[in-house]
Amino acid sequence: MLFEKVPTPCVGICSTTYGDSVCRGCRRYLHEVIDWNRYNDTEKRLIWQRLDNLMQQVLPRYFDIRDSDTLRRQLEHYRIPFRKEATIWGWLYALLKAAAKQEPVLGDFGVWRIDRSDLSLAELREQINLDLHVLATAYYERDLLRASRVYGAPERT
Repeated sequence: MLFEKVPTPCVGICSTTYGDSVCRGCRRYLHEVIDWNRYNDTEKRLIWQRLDNLMQQVLPRYFDIRDSDTLRRQLEHYRIPFRKEATIWGWLYALLKAAAKQEPVLGDFGVWRIDRSDLSLAELREQINLDLHVLATAYYERDLLRASRVYGAPERT
């Protein structure tokens, strides 16, 4: 891992070009999207850590990962791309992305759905994406407010 290139979180659906401060596709902040290629690997890993932490906060509301080894093995077996250094919640998110139009048997992956809604897995994934974006935006606004206090910049109204 030390010498591996840090992959971009970009998923090819960038909403920052339309004026969003937080990308709806990858949930990076606008300045992170713009400056990604200038960052060193440590800075890139810190951004990934923040993105993984978002998933760790949202996904347990909907799922229980009962066997992370099974989840990893099944992702590898089905050749579903995932970042091995991500949290297990990042692994689960990779599964949800890969199952765009399918309804995999989650138990086969060591995962149980605890959400009791009638949403299909695809609809639930959209709800999760919305939750992740709302949380990322809240963190962005909190960080912007902190920066304005520290650096004396005027607060946004």
